[in-house]
Amino acid sequence: MDRQQEFVLRTVEERDIRFIRLWFTDVLGFLKSVAIAPAELEAAFAEGIGFDGSSIEGLTRVYEADMIARPDPTTFQILPWRGERHGTARMFCDILTPDGQPSLADSRNVLKRALAKASDQGFTFYTHPEVEFYLFDPPDDPAEPLRPVDHAGYFDHVPRGTAHDFRRAAITMLESMGISVEFSHHEAGPGQNEIDLRYADALTTADNIMTFRTVVKEVALEQGVYASFMPKPMADQPGSGMHTHLSLFEGDRNAFHEPGAQYELSKVARSFIAGLLHHAPEITAVTNQFVNSYKRLWGGAEAPSFVCWGHNNRSALVRVPMYKPGKGNSSRVEYRALDAATNPYLAFAVVLAAGLKGVEKGYDLPEGAEDDVWELTDAERRALGIEPLPQSLDGAIRVMERSELVAETLGEHVFDFVLRNKRQEWDEYRGQVTPYELRRFLPVL
Repeated sequence: MDRQQEFVLRTVEERDIRFIRLWFTDVLGFLKSVAIAPAELEAAFAEGIGFDGSSIEGLTRVYEADMIARPDPTTFQILPWRGERHGTARMFCDILTPDGQPSLADSRNVLKRALAKASDQGFTFYTHPEVEFYLFDPPDDPAEPLRPVDHAGYFDHVPRGTAHDFRRAAITMLESMGISVEFSHHEAGPGQNEIDLRYADALTTADNIMTFRTVVKEVALEQGVYASFMPKPMADQPGSGMHTHLSLFEGDRNAFHEPGAQYELSKVARSFIAGLLHHAPEITAVTNQFVNSYKRLWGGAEAPSFVCWGHNNRSALVRVPMYKPGKGNSSRVEYRALDAATNPYLAFAVVLAAGLKGVEKGYDLPEGAEDDVWELTDAERRALGIEPLPQSLDGAIRVMERSELVAETLGEHVFDFVLRNKRQEWDEYRGQVTPYELRRFLPVL
């Protein structure tokens, strides 16, 4: 037994932890959980906990249903919302086959494989997400219009506002679980908030995002409000994204930084951006996985609809933030398509794969876009070589299904499941008769 496992066992005993929740994520990014008693913990470390994988979205087929969840002791944290006495803790799990091999269908393993490939090239991948979400008053009737908790706007300070108390409680809870928060503020939409997590390696960040979504939902329940990470919950208000800052490090050196270069970006950084741009359409069904995601991408309000990059240009898909002279470790790029409803393990895996492909192949970076891309005409965008992102989940699926990069990164099992699931979602969606159609056509047709 290693020292980390011994630490967990000792902490469980000293802190009177009565339940240990083993967490893992299905292929669609939904959190799964099973609780074990402290007496079972040592065996869970040694052998894992068996479960029926065929009942979990995308994990395995019925005839190979037996799977094993083995907890990762480095992810041990006590859940603060479960109280001080007789407490509950959690650990993320790696999913294994009965013979102890990593499951090809485990989202966490997909990201681990991508990170291992980067490591073979000498790189560590760091990410820093800015997570947006809405707070609503609980509806008395699901058919009622959504009621945001306030009517404030970007960076507004609302004395005694619901969001202030909410953000303070959520951040306190996150930090008690070892998740550092860098910024928090009110966003542009009524009831919309943003909390930015401090940068960390991509696997830690993905675990933190899964925890973040759970913490936000728990705090919302405690405070009598409803939190939603839906990309576009209201048609006439901004969508909620998860702009994510990315960087590659070689040891302690930021591989994206080159003093004296334009924007202090190294050749590695420029090729990484070129890879993101080149492969953006084919990874979009993963980074923006729901039909509602495309209402945000094509809904304006600084959402990235077109494949281009720019220096400090918030209408671009990839933004190069203002660099801090003399601070080489701050050099980074921001990928703005992601939304917080994504599966972060799969999303980070395909984003990394796209960027690394650019580095491996030495892709040339096209000219940057300094104008507001939304304000350009279609002809002007065509003249600049700026192509659109997929405009619907159907369009994103059609591009993804031809992508060797996404198939290789996700692995055959996950790749096939995502495509099947998303085709089904699109078929169900396009068969709906919407309130818009009834309002628009029923009175006149």
